[in-house]
Amino acid sequence: MEEITIHRLNDSRRQGPELAYLVAVEANEQESMWGAEDSLNELEELANTAGATVLGRMVQHLAQPDAQTYLGKGKAQELAELDKQLTLDLIIFDDELSPTQQKTLEKMLNARVVDRTALILDVFAQRARSHEGRLQVELAQAEYLLPRLAGSSTYSRQAGGSLGAGGTGGAIGVRGPGETRLELDRRRIRHRITSLRKEIEETHAQRALQRKQRIAQAMPTIALVGYTNAGKSTLFNALTGAGSLAEDKLFATLDPITRRLLLPNNQEALLSDTVGFIQKLPTRLIAAFRATLEEVVEADLLLEVVDIRHENAFEQSETVRDILDELGASDKPRVTALNKIDLLHDPATIDTSLYTNAVPISATQVTGLEELCAKISSVLADAMEQVRVLLPFERGDLVELFHRRGLIEHEEHDEEGTWLQGRLPHSLAAYFLPFVEVTE
Repeated sequence: MEEITIHRLNDSRRQGPELAYLVAVEANEQESMWGAEDSLNELEELANTAGATVLGRMVQHLAQPDAQTYLGKGKAQELAELDKQLTLDLIIFDDELSPTQQKTLEKMLNARVVDRTALILDVFAQRARSHEGRLQVELAQAEYLLPRLAGSSTYSRQAGGSLGAGGTGGAIGVRGPGETRLELDRRRIRHRITSLRKEIEETHAQRALQRKQRIAQAMPTIALVGYTNAGKSTLFNALTGAGSLAEDKLFATLDPITRRLLLPNNQEALLSDTVGFIQKLPTRLIAAFRATLEEVVEADLLLEVVDIRHENAFEQSETVRDILDELGASDKPRVTALNKIDLLHDPATIDTSLYTNAVPISATQVTGLEELCAKISSVLADAMEQVRVLLPFERGDLVELFHRRGLIEHEEHDEEGTWLQGRLPHSLAAYFLPFVEVTE
């Protein structure tokens, strides 16, 4: 059974945001926890974030999307009639369209054809702020564009406005950073892709050097991960006082940021805020953000943030786990912050057993953060080396290092020096080896 929803707007709205219509196919054989309506709700959030006003949506149930038109041919023709009636600016499809599907739909429709991947890339183009972030977005856009250039009419019909990451000019689905224009031929696009990859590799080398320096300090590293808009940046600010951008929008923060975090017993760690995940996150985007996401791959612990009040909270967490698995990071120690409990009618009803090392919190109300830090410290300690050392009084530097980088379980002083029992990162254990009394 097909479903069509239309919301009509006054003509005065035509001077405002671009008018969009959403389209999805719910495949009968599709294995997904997400229903079409849930996915379209998220697509509408993405469209709003990009600056569009959504007039309605269409869902068709098929065994699988049509290879030529995505929708069934009859429903595609019906969509063309709706396009004429509503005078749409763009029609957004909930899956990535093949070049063939896109070209066929462009011939049928007056509005621009934009798929979920192009929409996500458009939001990323607006949100990227750092040089590295802009490069990564532009690479992903160029790789997406290349197979779609030949014979495409959408890009020749692009609306006016300047291109540029972080800007709001231009039309949704055709915005992009840097100098690359969508009307460039395939040869120049390929040349740009090569250039971008080289420049990203250079920034990747710089990031690797910074990571080596952090490893040399033997500070445990924690990567914030989670579904977009779960409250990662708000929690990051609450824990570190960083003051980074935190908005109630999808992908409010793209560029990674790292700050020191003081854990119980004065143990220090490094906390990194990373890009949020989303269902149907394009593989090319994961590849383009490889350097950024290596903060996740190289972390000692993952701190997952879940918007526990969201009706799809568990599905969102499973999506995060799928992407972590794709990155090769799913087996890392993890703590889960069940965020936004202040928005629940009864937080006591939360089933924490569904999540790994779960702690209910409210980042905005700064509730549960002490318990969260204690859990982080405990999980980190499990991965450290248990030692008992006797440090001479003249080695106060090692006492101070143990306090900052390790976890003190017992401390006492006698005439021989300072006795410390606790846990240390494996990379630091060698410094204390001459003073070890007991090693378990």
